Amino acid sequence: MNKKVTKAVFPVAGLGSRFLPATKAVPKEMLPIVDKPLMQYAVEEAVAAGIDTMIFITGRTKNSITDHFDKAYELETELEMRGKTEILKILKDTVPEGISCVFIRQSEALGLGHAVYCAHSVVGDEPFAVILPDDLIEDGNRGCMAQMVELYNEKQCSILGVEPVDPSETDKYGIVRTSDFTGKFGAIEHIVEKPKPDVAPSNLAVVGRYILNPAIFDKIKNTGRGAGGEIQLTDAIADLLNDEQVLAYQFDGKRYDCGAKLGFLIANVEYGLLHKELKDDFATYLKDLVASKA
Repeated sequence: MNKKVTKAVFPVAGLGSRFLPATKAVPKEMLPIVDKPLMQYAVEEAVAAGIDTMIFITGRTKNSITDHFDKAYELETELEMRGKTEILKILKDTVPEGISCVFIRQSEALGLGHAVYCAHSVVGDEPFAVILPDDLIEDGNRGCMAQMVELYNEKQCSILGVEPVDPSETDKYGIVRTSDFTGKFGAIEHIVEKPKPDVAPSNLAVVGRYILNPAIFDKIKNTGRGAGGEIQLTDAIADLLNDEQVLAYQFDGKRYDCGAKLGFLIANVEYGLLHKELKDDFATYLKDLVASKA
């Protein structure tokens, strides 16, 4: 019987040091793109893919993530008393009906592989998604994870979201070599974490979207520390390739690297131009700004 992807893991225990001092007290995942935090975009993407259990791997300074996805009784009561029905609906939709949230504390930041392993007791023997909120993906339609779930339902094997990157930047990503693509996917033949450009097997980079079969947990358990002295999920996936097929999927949509300041700024501008309430006035402002600088 085919298994379905109903759980998503969000590894959000990182320090966010590239955005200091903004992230001294505010998790980087809670930084807003226009009017929603990155974390909420990630959860909405999971919900759109039919996922109903959200598993947050948090750290000591990430209490605001827990608060954001908790019920705000006092605020909801106040908005209801004031007749602010539209805002109240937006607030309640933060966690739609039927969605469960689980919070697990990662006691020590030992890498992405370790963060994913922290979800083992909740995931059990089911396939699951991993979404990194830093990688914001806009496709104007289904959402990246919905695309990957559709492929998983057909193939029933682990899938990694990938895209080509500038060859000079391979040392920022996990890089894969694949067989010839059939449409938008191909079997991964080799994967390596952050290779230097002169030894990278390709320029096809793994971005923050995964669907993994539960066999990955045993692989992570037996994976030593790799690049950066951390337990790398990439190394565990390389081991998984010895036992089963793993696919690379080149998704539809545009990825914004919101873990970098420039990518974060670009995302805010482009999402502002998509925002139904702001897009016209914002576009006019940008045109006037460019004209004034010419």
